[in-house]
Amino acid sequence: MNPVELIRKKRDGNTLTKEEINFLINNYTKNKIPDYQFSALLMAIFLKGMTTEETAALTESMLYSGRVINLSSIKGTKVDKHSTGGVGDKTSLILAPIVAAAGVNVPMISGRGLGHTGGTLDKLESIPGFRTNLSLSEYKKVIRNCGAVLIGQTKDIAPADKLIYSLRDVTATVESIPLITASIMSKKLAEGIDGLVLDVKTGSGAFMRETSDAIALANSLINTAKTFNKKVIGFITDMNQPLGNYIGNWLEVYESVKVLQGEIRGDLLELSVNLSGAMIYLGGKATTIEEGIEISQTLIDNGKAFEKFCEMVKAQNGKVNYIENPEKYQKSKVVKKIKSEKTGFVKAIDTFGLGMAALELGAGRMKKEDKIEPKAGIIFYPKIGDQLKRGDLIAEIHCESAKKIDLVSKNLFNVIEFSNTEILRPELIKKILY
Repeated sequence: MNPVELIRKKRDGNTLTKEEINFLINNYTKNKIPDYQFSALLMAIFLKGMTTEETAALTESMLYSGRVINLSSIKGTKVDKHSTGGVGDKTSLILAPIVAAAGVNVPMISGRGLGHTGGTLDKLESIPGFRTNLSLSEYKKVIRNCGAVLIGQTKDIAPADKLIYSLRDVTATVESIPLITASIMSKKLAEGIDGLVLDVKTGSGAFMRETSDAIALANSLINTAKTFNKKVIGFITDMNQPLGNYIGNWLEVYESVKVLQGEIRGDLLELSVNLSGAMIYLGGKATTIEEGIEISQTLIDNGKAFEKFCEMVKAQNGKVNYIENPEKYQKSKVVKKIKSEKTGFVKAIDTFGLGMAALELGAGRMKKEDKIEPKAGIIFYPKIGDQLKRGDLIAEIHCESAKKIDLVSKNLFNVIEFSNTEILRPELIKKILY
């Protein structure tokens, strides 16, 4: 096969065969196809799209470019969740212990922060001692003993994805639905799961700002999962405002702990128990999603979900005393309160702007080599539909640098759009797809 002919074939809108896709992925992974040719292929895919069959073939080639974990020696169903990312999205920290406490295994390979969105691994690593770089044998041991594990992608898992993703990032092809699908599913299928719950975000803080795009991505992910005979449910959820109130790595762990202890309710709890309810349903421990939601809430109310989270932290070398007593965690050097300068109803929130503000404070990376400050972040109180008066508390900014706080605080006054009339609160879960 000739790479140039295959690039031309896709450029002209024709369908690549499974064998042709395998040839391209295998040879690119082995450095037999140069970046400049593969970049041309990515742009052709971006512009012309892929069929369901092509997307499945691409996923399979990327999946088998590395190791696929075999969890057949571990009893019980294995179910994971994937979110497309958002500001304040910390549901993995809440639902993993809930689902494990319900008797369903959760083998979760998570990512780091991407752009304005936070990463589960960065959040977990804000817990002193917590290890996300477990070997595959340690990964299996933790699942077997604890029922849930959260680690990062190893060099053995879908290596083609790592190569292709870094190229997509610099060739303006990140937003391609077939390429996103293959990237997500190749990693998730490599975990050895039986089922998957998807949380596809839409709105001002999401990568898919339009609901129609989010639905198209969810359907692509669902169709691909079904091709591999995996049970799957997709949620389309709102990201026009932060999820919960805490943005930043340790701040989000703190909020997750308080949800698991039953002290914080609201949108974060609502979405977490819906997603965990679907996972419990796919894991065969509930006959409906609704029953799974009830089980989830019961496990929070009776303390078993929080106990499981402590067990998970301990199993991955984290210091549990900071989870049991989160107030003992070292505080930021500088904390600044921001108060409203206007009166009115909250009409809209620039969620992307909030995510970027947290990034400026050190909660994420501007450059690959940047070091994250685990305590940095924002506690943002208003929700769309709330009524604010002049002088009401909008946010608390946490940072080690007063200079950074001053810079960010000026921008925070502009993230809220006010209305003089009452505003309807947005629906958190917009659609559920099967």
